[in-house]
Amino acid sequence: MKTICPCGLPRAYDDCCGRLHRGEPAPDAETLMRSRYAAYVLGLEDYLLATWHPATRPATLDLSADPRPRWLGLKVLRHTQADGTHATVEFVARYKIAGRGFRLHEVSRFLSEDGLWYYLDGDVTAD
Repeated sequence: MKTICPCGLPRAYDDCCGRLHRGEPAPDAETLMRSRYAAYVLGLEDYLLATWHPATRPATLDLSADPRPRWLGLKVLRHTQADGTHATVEFVARYKIAGRGFRLHEVSRFLSEDGLWYYLDGDVTAD
């Protein structure tokens, strides 16, 4: 039985974000953002750091720290390609911590360098 990808698209993980997690480059910012969400769900810290732009990348991530969120779903609201190297993706990610539900609403900025898309930063929107 194939596992459905956690990114929200109705595809098998291996044929969706799994390809990117194994090293295939993302063709656009939305695909990268979805793969990063899936990486948060799966605890793939190395992938998250590798796809974070060096100018804004933290030194480390600790996805196993308590309390750990349980990611529930992703909804992409908008993907805007400003030019060949700049894009934004607005999304809402739902999660629970200690039984309490939360929403992360963010407008993320992405940058493409040497054919690779990177997460640059984002603005969290208060809902």
